[in-house]
Amino acid sequence: MGMLLRYYKFSLIFTAACFGLGLWYGIATSDSIGSVLQILWIILILSILEISLSFDNAVVNATVLREMDPVWQQRFLVWGIAIAVFGTRIIFPLAIVAIAAGIGPIQAIDLSLNDPEQYEAIVSSAHIGIAGFGGAFLAMVGLKFFFDADKEVHWISAVERQLVKVSNLPALEIGLLLVALWAVSLQLPQEDALTFLTAGLLGLVTFIAVDALGEWLNMREEAKKASGTVMRSGLGGFLYLEVLDASFSFDGVIGAFALSNNMIIIALGLSIGAMFVRSMTIHLVRKGTLSEYRYLEHGAFWAIIVLGAIMLLSAVWHIPETITGLIGGVLIGISFWWSVRHNRREEGKVTPAVID
Repeated sequence: MGMLLRYYKFSLIFTAACFGLGLWYGIATSDSIGSVLQILWIILILSILEISLSFDNAVVNATVLREMDPVWQQRFLVWGIAIAVFGTRIIFPLAIVAIAAGIGPIQAIDLSLNDPEQYEAIVSSAHIGIAGFGGAFLAMVGLKFFFDADKEVHWISAVERQLVKVSNLPALEIGLLLVALWAVSLQLPQEDALTFLTAGLLGLVTFIAVDALGEWLNMREEAKKASGTVMRSGLGGFLYLEVLDASFSFDGVIGAFALSNNMIIIALGLSIGAMFVRSMTIHLVRKGTLSEYRYLEHGAFWAIIVLGAIMLLSAVWHIPETITGLIGGVLIGISFWWSVRHNRREEGKVTPAVID
């Protein structure tokens, strides 16, 4: 229990602070105990929603974070939560409203507080662009994991071995994504198709840029080490994780409007979930869970590919966020069970030495 508290202590304090702010906001804006309790209940449900939708995010984050030194791991936990809370959950929806409505940031804030129905409608109207950008970025994250010539461990062997065989073909995963973007755009009206394709290409370019920055920083680090200078920079990984977190959060931010269209309530609920996702990430890294359960990250990356595909398809068809979270949870659960089964088989192969 003490060990778990070590990883989740800050998240629990953060949760208490958010519920305290929610209580204060409820008392300040409501005239009944029932309304205050309803606000606190929605904050609780939103936090659970964010955690359930983002557990695969924590597993994928851990695969990147374990390669970073402890200093950058801590920076991701501390600085990253500020970006996750104020950037993705507050500034991002406000920016969408400001751009879509052609108004200034102050007016967007005023709209979110005083006309939440209109605010929700504007954010929802930007869904096609969000689906294109987030779906493209997530799809590339998942495809890159499986299109790896050095990958030796396979979970769904029939598929993953074939992907490794063709991984040396240059930019094949990019070609697959472009075909998917084009196919989905054919189902949209011309104006929406242009928005979707533009956003999808921006998502692809963002992935390439962040990935290239990470590779460049790694090359710099190796060069410094070769010359005898130790330089451990996790900036590339940090930026990669932040864009990844934002892409994962799009569905949670949009889905939150099903429960409330109040910006403050949504921000408090989703921020609690975001903080716990970061704590889970650190927990997975420090406990070495990914190496102990060899197929767990495979399940997470398959979940990412599915989530990316769902986001792309959601530009045409409405897909409930519950289904998205359920698919991700099922894939990770199966990969975890498969890992446990593999570990038991390996233990069974070890025969005790015979003592004469």
